[in-house]
Amino acid sequence: MVRFLIRAAIFVVTAALGLLVASWVLPGFHLDWEGLLVAVLVFAAAQSILAPFIFNLARKYASALLGGIGLVSTLVALLVASLLPGGIRVDDFLTWILAALVVWVVTALGGWLLPLIFLKKKVAERS
Repeated sequence: MVRFLIRAAIFVVTAALGLLVASWVLPGFHLDWEGLLVAVLVFAAAQSILAPFIFNLARKYASALLGGIGLVSTLVALLVASLLPGGIRVDDFLTWILAALVVWVVTALGGWLLPLIFLKKKVAERS
């Protein structure tokens, strides 16, 4: 249970970092501070729900796309999160693509590195 909570927290933190980095790097990606928490939570929930769904669709209908499932699910999660007012606003098509790429890279790196750091400490505490 503790591992699940740590992984969920890491997922939300990496989602927040990904959205913040995209807003800092891309001039057409706007993240309103008032809606930051809602945007992060909606993005994280959409990403966690959509990734397996999109994976199954791609596996069934377009197996050549399996390598890009994370990128596609990130783009769709950004679209879902942008539907709520006061969170994410994207100006143009190129920014949508670049934002999905930036958020995907940050969340992938964070999802890979942060568990190593936090779970390593947890294992060391048990020893």
